[in-house]
Amino acid sequence: MAEVESAGPPARLRVDVGGELRPAVAYTGLTGPVEQGDDVVVNCAALDLGLGSGGFDIVHVNLTRGLDLEGEPGAHVMKLGYTSLQHAVTPFEETGESAGSRGPVAVIALHGQLPCVAWAAGQKPHRIGYVQTAGGALPGELSDVVRELRRRDLLAAHVTAGPAFGGERDAITVAGALDSGFAEGWEAAIVGPGPGILGSATRLGHGGLAALDNAHAALALGCRTLLVPRMSSGDPRERHRGISHHSLTVLEMLLRPVLVPLPEGAEPPPGGHESAEFAVDPQGYARSGLPATTMGRTLEEDELFFRAALAGGVALAKEIDGV
Repeated sequence: MAEVESAGPPARLRVDVGGELRPAVAYTGLTGPVEQGDDVVVNCAALDLGLGSGGFDIVHVNLTRGLDLEGEPGAHVMKLGYTSLQHAVTPFEETGESAGSRGPVAVIALHGQLPCVAWAAGQKPHRIGYVQTAGGALPGELSDVVRELRRRDLLAAHVTAGPAFGGERDAITVAGALDSGFAEGWEAAIVGPGPGILGSATRLGHGGLAALDNAHAALALGCRTLLVPRMSSGDPRERHRGISHHSLTVLEMLLRPVLVPLPEGAEPPPGGHESAEFAVDPQGYARSGLPATTMGRTLEEDELFFRAALAGGVALAKEIDGV
């Protein structure tokens, strides 16, 4: 148990755990509002393990004011089912008819690619939805990047699909989220995990492999599908230099070809996929005020990561415009 010492939006707290002040996060859709002085129970696992993308405790329940929290009226589909935090949602798929036509979909492997793709695609106004999937963090509320992209109208919507939850809308499947989004007027979509990535330093045991399922969902719906490759010029791990083995594995396992957008001068990936080079503006992105670091490396220290993600956004915009 801990006592909340301070709280500020979006529900980021300092909690007193055994006399130690520690950072914490409360997902208020699950816990209800948290105020200074509340008694809360926190999960300390991520901070105790020293995880780089999980350096805070998570409020499990607010004993002071969260025990009588009511669910969404009429909701009937469970997220986090059969856990102590299961909660009912109204699925996005039930809100409208199936889409008659569907636009292009950019599939990303890392949440850090999202602002680059959205910014580059948004140099002309476009209605682009973001579908958050498995592979990284699951709570939609966790991403400050998504809130900023929504504030700037660089994203038209934020839907959490599959095990992910807490977006503006919740979907049961990635395919259902895409279909419903295009039915609501999206011109395109970006699909990929929330912050952080699961990993085991193995070929198949990592969150980036979610791109395989996400790309197949888009392909099955008949969408023009772009796989935005994870690339690096500054990662100390050889397996991530050039095109990461994460992206190469997905490309190898895909059952149908996709478009692989590349920055100018990049070596195309092997295999039977279509690839194309696109001119990008990394310095313009650097001036945008959007996040310009990846895993602690700045744009200058790992420019290829940002150039590759920006190429994905340029390619997506061209697909929307039919160029």
